[in-house]
Amino acid sequence: MKLMIASDLHGSAYYAQKLLKAYHAEQPGKLLLLGDLLYHGPRNALPRDYDCMAAAGALNGIKDHILAVRGNCDCEVDQMVLFFPLLADYALVEWESLTLYATHGHLWNEECPPPMAEGTVLLNGHFHLPAARNHGSWHYINPGSTSIPKGGSTGSYLILEGRVFTWKDMDGQAYQTYRVE
Repeated sequence: MKLMIASDLHGSAYYAQKLLKAYHAEQPGKLLLLGDLLYHGPRNALPRDYDCMAAAGALNGIKDHILAVRGNCDCEVDQMVLFFPLLADYALVEWESLTLYATHGHLWNEECPPPMAEGTVLLNGHFHLPAARNHGSWHYINPGSTSIPKGGSTGSYLILEGRVFTWKDMDGQAYQTYRVE
């Protein structure tokens, strides 16, 4: 079964719709969102078609299929318009044969990892850069940002199928894979 992973939507109605289009095309079991869903934050430019309520409405349309963690730009007010839980700082997700530690990245990240069991995959967004690295006893993976990619990257999301993570641009074209051994 597929798991779709995305981060850093930052209130873009345009990219919320693109993410939903990709979600329906991919048909994953769940969509795991790694925070910063509605607000753009003071350090980011406004994303394309910035409309928090439209982005919330799009996500609420698949509320029963979303797992989400809080980003540094998410707050209690956001939870008032979202119909799925958003305010946890992290989630431990057992997905098929993998243990995923899902967090936004502003508290726990590759440079400051949380206490994790050996073999865990640390998933976080926050940095807006797609990444995958093996740290021996654990793996670090970042899907990049759907709406405000940085460092020359493209807007993206991840598909996890089996033990393979595949990065796809917002039009669904695969451009990188990483296998967790």
